[in-house]
Amino acid sequence: MSLTCGYRDAENLRELTSTSGVRTMAAQLRALRPDSSQLRDELNLLFDQLLSENYNRTFNPNISIRPEDVCSLLKHASSLVPLNQEHLVVKLCQLVHHLLNQLKVIMDELTLDVLVNYTIRGLKVCSAWTHSDVLLALSTIVYGNGPQCHQHLSDLLGEDGVLLVYSSPSQPDMELRRVALTCMANICLRIPGQPPLDDQYKSVCFRVFLKTLQSLRPPDTDELFYCMLIQAALKGLQSCLSGGKWKFGGGEELGSAFATLKRLMFQGTPGVSVEWPAVLYPAPLPQYEGLSSLKPPEPPKTTEPPKNANKKRKSRGKVKKMSAEEIKGNDGEEEDTEDMAVAQKAATGGRGKEGSGGEGGSLSKPFAPSLYPSWKQSSSDSEFSDPEGGAQSKLRLYHGRVRQGALYCLLAVVKGVEKRTLYGYWSSFIPESPIGGPPPLTLLTIILKDPSPKVRACALQVLSAMLDGSRQFLGVAEDTASPRTSYTPFSFSLATAIRELHRALSLALLAETSPQTLTQIIKCLAYLVANAPYHRLKPGLLSPLWRQLRHYVRHRDVNVRVSVLTLYGALVTTQAPLPEVQLLLRQPENSSTGAGSFTPQDSTLSWRQRDGVSSPSRTPVTHSPHNPHTPREEDSSPPWLLQLCVSLVTQPREDQSDSEGAGSGGAAALEHSPVRLEALQVLSHLVRGYFTLCQPCLYEIGQVSARCLSETDPSIQLHGTKLLEELGTGIIQQYRAENNIPESVRVPMSLVVQFWSDVLSGPLNAALQNEQHPTLQTSACDTLSSILPQAFCLMSENYLVKTAAVRALGVYILFPCLREDVMFVADTANTILAALDDWSANVRAKAAWSLGNLTDTLTVNIVGVDFQEELSDMLLLKMLQAATKASADKDRVKCHAVRALGNLLHFLRQSQMTRSVFQRPLEDAVRALVKTVKSEATMKVRWNACYALGNAFRNPALPLDSAPWSEDAFSALCHVVTSCKNFKVRIKSATALAVPAQRSCYGDTERFNCVWRSLATALENSEDTNDFLEYRYSASLRHTLSQALLHLLSVCQAQDMPAIGASLAGEEGKGIRVHLVKYLRAEEGGVGGAEEEKDVGADSSNPQQRLRGLQQTLIRLKTLKAEGERSQEEESHKEVVVEFLEDLLKSCEE
Repeated sequence: MSLTCGYRDAENLRELTSTSGVRTMAAQLRALRPDSSQLRDELNLLFDQLLSENYNRTFNPNISIRPEDVCSLLKHASSLVPLNQEHLVVKLCQLVHHLLNQLKVIMDELTLDVLVNYTIRGLKVCSAWTHSDVLLALSTIVYGNGPQCHQHLSDLLGEDGVLLVYSSPSQPDMELRRVALTCMANICLRIPGQPPLDDQYKSVCFRVFLKTLQSLRPPDTDELFYCMLIQAALKGLQSCLSGGKWKFGGGEELGSAFATLKRLMFQGTPGVSVEWPAVLYPAPLPQYEGLSSLKPPEPPKTTEPPKNANKKRKSRGKVKKMSAEEIKGNDGEEEDTEDMAVAQKAATGGRGKEGSGGEGGSLSKPFAPSLYPSWKQSSSDSEFSDPEGGAQSKLRLYHGRVRQGALYCLLAVVKGVEKRTLYGYWSSFIPESPIGGPPPLTLLTIILKDPSPKVRACALQVLSAMLDGSRQFLGVAEDTASPRTSYTPFSFSLATAIRELHRALSLALLAETSPQTLTQIIKCLAYLVANAPYHRLKPGLLSPLWRQLRHYVRHRDVNVRVSVLTLYGALVTTQAPLPEVQLLLRQPENSSTGAGSFTPQDSTLSWRQRDGVSSPSRTPVTHSPHNPHTPREEDSSPPWLLQLCVSLVTQPREDQSDSEGAGSGGAAALEHSPVRLEALQVLSHLVRGYFTLCQPCLYEIGQVSARCLSETDPSIQLHGTKLLEELGTGIIQQYRAENNIPESVRVPMSLVVQFWSDVLSGPLNAALQNEQHPTLQTSACDTLSSILPQAFCLMSENYLVKTAAVRALGVYILFPCLREDVMFVADTANTILAALDDWSANVRAKAAWSLGNLTDTLTVNIVGVDFQEELSDMLLLKMLQAATKASADKDRVKCHAVRALGNLLHFLRQSQMTRSVFQRPLEDAVRALVKTVKSEATMKVRWNACYALGNAFRNPALPLDSAPWSEDAFSALCHVVTSCKNFKVRIKSATALAVPAQRSCYGDTERFNCVWRSLATALENSEDTNDFLEYRYSASLRHTLSQALLHLLSVCQAQDMPAIGASLAGEEGKGIRVHLVKYLRAEEGGVGGAEEEKDVGADSSNPQQRLRGLQQTLIRLKTLKAEGERSQEEESHKEVVVEFLEDLLKSCEE
């Protein structure tokens, strides 16, 4: 225990030392003066201390050194170290690299400018032996900061710039050349969110990188070190090419880059003796490079490529020993373990079968041995001792990194060049089937032969990028007819290339053992399948691939399983319906797995199989797979792929891998979400392209969709709605007259009606109401549009269809882009009004809800005068009358109808209300609201009715002062605010009573006094309840009542003073004062949370705003002049009110 504590204390002390050490030593540096006699010794000591610390957060995650401290330290240190003190210059440069590299410091512009300027001067002034460290520091400083160094770029990359001098092929010091190339690569590197480097300097760097890659290895240069130089140039070239279009010249430059990268793709490949062309030219036929002569496999010590096509090879120089850190490289790759694993497998076959028989006739001919990787031989065949074997392992590792870097560059070129231009170079990278002679060196050679899985994966990424978007180009391919003997048409050449791609990628799929690379192979096949014109090719390409994939649907790696489903999706999508795919889908479950299709990985891949059965399906099928099928049974049985996808979506995983089973707690877990989503997409593709085959499983697929809609994951729900939409679209296509599909083949109409009835009674309605996910709502609405029109007519008596449809309209009308469209609003209103007359109460309830939503949008559009004028008066009248009628319906209809009435009364203009045709409906509408407020309906209905009256009161054109119904409206609200048991209803009625902005709206003195007495009484009784559920709203009720009373004081006139003064002078006034003080101080009210505030509509004013409003009310009351017979009485009561308010204001300000 004590040892553990001591270890932890030591770790904490080390972290504390690292963090505080920089600050302490920075302070010591700032204290130093250039004229100090001990400056050199003190700098040496400080630099050594700083360099001895490990600032890597991987080892010390709690290090918290501020970037500004590091910048301050380095700036001051550079001012203290003169360039003539070269040992100190070297230490300072090492310190710059050490701190910036480990702490990942983002420098400010001043620090960047100071350090770049210092290192440039150092390269010009200091001796040559220091330049390696100075360049290393410079490469760290400029990493991703190229555009910010614009004032120094001319010194670095201009004519005779220091980096151009050191990176020149004529530079004898290879280390300086490598670090200079690294500097240039770091300058070209673009950090996301920052501007790119100027094209002028990027072009300069590109030419240097390309020239370096094209130059031969000097005779006296170690090959390992030369590989490091090439890696630096490749990284720089990739930085130049990434993230943009090709901008580095025309066809000659592009062909030169292609030729160089193709040569480096095979760097270190044994047995490859090729005269590489300097430029690749676009041509429809394969390029001319190939094996120059038939050569036997050479021993591994001569694996380097030729330096010059016309010179003999020289023996490789002695390989210097390197540390493990150097072998790993700057990028931290640990590829040698993978390479060694492949080498160890060579004795037992490994990937060796690719050389012996994997590539068919072309590579099994006498030329094949020269391509067989010599590092795949067993150790007994090796001709060198153990130390030599270690050196060869390092060399293979470095060669692999070169090949990987070249492929990354090629990928950037492929993405940056226009497709039309790229097609001319296809034959250089994608072969046709060899007719005779040696096999060409292409991407497929790497995919099949390279020992590094990372290199193979890179080659697959390049091939995928070339295939992506090539449908128009490959669409020319055709081999259904025999070509003429005199020449080979271009269409036949393309078809042959497609067949060769299928052959090679299928072989790679059989041989691959790395899950990551296996995923890339399957993705590449998906790109090929998605773009190749199989309807113009001879059948037979897809069947072997279809069967081969069967063994990977249960692979341990989830990414492999997802990619397999993606490829199946491409197979059932491409030119659907393809006869070959139709035959594959019709095959019974056990017929597509033959003995000849067993793969070496079957024992590993089939980890979910039960009882030795290779069937991936877990759902019951119509016919037993172990019984013979008649043709009729075979046609009616569900496709194997459909069963697979259904089981992946709905069934729990029967077995789990070690990593997947951890932490599951023994519960049956479903497949990973990416697998389920991809399976749903394959189902959608199947339904879209091969609906007739899926037709027998219509009901089951609908159940899958319903299950998906019932889940909580929005992505799963979204794919469930899309699957439903595809089913509906497939049914519609069957019933289109122009398709001439016999009625016996179609889905029976009765089944269609039943299907949609079940769907609409399921969870689709919840998706339509899911306001948190608008995309899901939109997709659910699109699903409704795929209902077969004939079935919709037959379902007219089925309320479920109308309910869902009218609900969809209520969702659509809330979309901002639609609610401003007058025509759409009008069409929607007419449809909703028709639904309000439906016999079904469910339909009427949804129609009333949709009408409420529609009228909500009307109040939003009040600001637009044009909208009000364009909307038909007659349509508004119809909506007003329909909502009034609906307010007498059942409560679930009524609660939305009264909301619509309030919105409509708010929306009506003066010109409309004065028309005789509107006057009676207007009065009926208000009286309907009043009746609802006073009724014994549910509290939600009465709450909405009070809200609706308040909404109507917001219309300044409404004649509240003179209308005969006005007295009834205020009387109903006054009654509810004092007597209703439900506090939320009281709150809304109090809010409505405080809405009128003018005193005239409240009518005569008697009505105003009635409102005041009602609010005062309600405030006094705001705690009188025995229901705890209501008591929780008491604070919000007092808040709203206090606000309403202060509003009445702000609009009252002299004739109102007697009643108000009498109320405030007595015991009632003391209670009112207490509550008003709490309101003004914001001591209570609005405490029920966000939900309550949304419901009760509590105001959002702060105490300062409330006090300012009270002061303005007090000033206004003091200026009121009493007139008439009761002037003296009014004046005396006014004084009481003024005194009350002054005392109230004083209490609040204390």
